[in-house]
Amino acid sequence: MAHGKRYREQYGKVERDRALAPAEAISLVKQTASAKFDETVELHVLLGVNVRHADEQLRGTLALPHGLGKDVSVAVFAQGQQARDAEAAGADFVGAQDLVEKVQEGWTGFDVAISTPDMMRMVGQLGRVLGPQGKMPNPKVGTVTEDIEKAVGDSKSGKVEYRTDRQAIVHMAIGKASFEESKLLDNYTAVIEEIVRAKPAAAKGKYIVSCTLTTTMGPGVRVDTGKSSDRDLDLVGAAAGGAGAADAGAGETAEEPATA
Repeated sequence: MAHGKRYREQYGKVERDRALAPAEAISLVKQTASAKFDETVELHVLLGVNVRHADEQLRGTLALPHGLGKDVSVAVFAQGQQARDAEAAGADFVGAQDLVEKVQEGWTGFDVAISTPDMMRMVGQLGRVLGPQGKMPNPKVGTVTEDIEKAVGDSKSGKVEYRTDRQAIVHMAIGKASFEESKLLDNYTAVIEEIVRAKPAAAKGKYIVSCTLTTTMGPGVRVDTGKSSDRDLDLVGAAAGGAGAADAGAGETAEEPATA
């Protein structure tokens, strides 16, 4: 695929054979975000797991400390009082059979789908449409629930789902290019810590194989996940004149996330 002049200019700023410390990588990613819109910052983590085995697949949810920087649209499959609860909680689309039929026709104009357990008899028909997009309601991640108000509130406040794809990669948005570096670093760290926490017991060998940050239209930047993001942020800030020596020294004691 041929890239334009703007992309090639940004690509030239990246050392392809070097993995940068987290804060340094985030700083570079912000520099390479040159589109006319506020690009999304994406994190792609390749894991050393065999996703053909169910006990080595990852799937879960986490709340990013600073959200995604966008309004999350939520569709709720419910009826009766629970449908009214969903509307009161701020759901963007609420329906039962009518909403199921709309999705069957190809409409997927929402970010998160939530369903009550009794509706799954109908919602289960949407697997071919919602499954490939990662939007299928699932009780394991809290999107099939009786507590509709809480589920809608969590989704609206920045709770996001993660999962390994067929290549054992976790793809996640962690914010916008306009975010402060410290906020992107907080979100990045939250994701890495969650992935480490969720390491399958059956996983053998190196767990986090590689990690890449990029923006919607920018080049990928390799990240060294073995370095402490807190300490790294302090060092980068000090070099720029924005952080004091005391802060840098305090950061040196920050615990490093395990990657084994």
